[in-house]
Amino acid sequence: MSEKFGAALALVKSDIGGNISRLETKYLSDPAQFSQLYSFVQVEVAAKTAKGSSSCTNGLLWLTRAMDFLVALFRDLVDHPDWTMSQACTDSYTKTLKKWHGWLASSSCTLAMKLAPDRQKFMDVIGGTGDVVADMEKFCSTFSPLLEENHKFLASVGLDDLKAS
Repeated sequence: MSEKFGAALALVKSDIGGNISRLETKYLSDPAQFSQLYSFVQVEVAAKTAKGSSSCTNGLLWLTRAMDFLVALFRDLVDHPDWTMSQACTDSYTKTLKKWHGWLASSSCTLAMKLAPDRQKFMDVIGGTGDVVADMEKFCSTFSPLLEENHKFLASVGLDDLKAS
């Protein structure tokens, strides 16, 4: 089914999946120690490994940013029913991820946004038989506070402003 999302969203899906796997692997290494999400970060901050590209802190940061992108995308799709998927993806990328990417990643993402799937096909795929607009609105209202909490926590330890390495 993910092939129906197109190249633009395949990048996001891959990034999200990789970061979830990283966090899950760390959790499974010591479920008692890592029963709380932020405990990963606290351990890495203490060990001075939080800024590493393979750290769980980096994984949480980029997972949060990818979810910021999805929230922005869904908001754009709800707020701008006349926009193409490419327009919505590009706007969402510009608002959420672009400032954190270097030139190469930004160029690749900009190209991928042009390859976004047809809007109606995308809406059909994610909507199934439900009310896709209501579901997207609920997703945005539910996830936004959680993402904001992640950003606040990461900022409190000085790690919310890391750029891609």
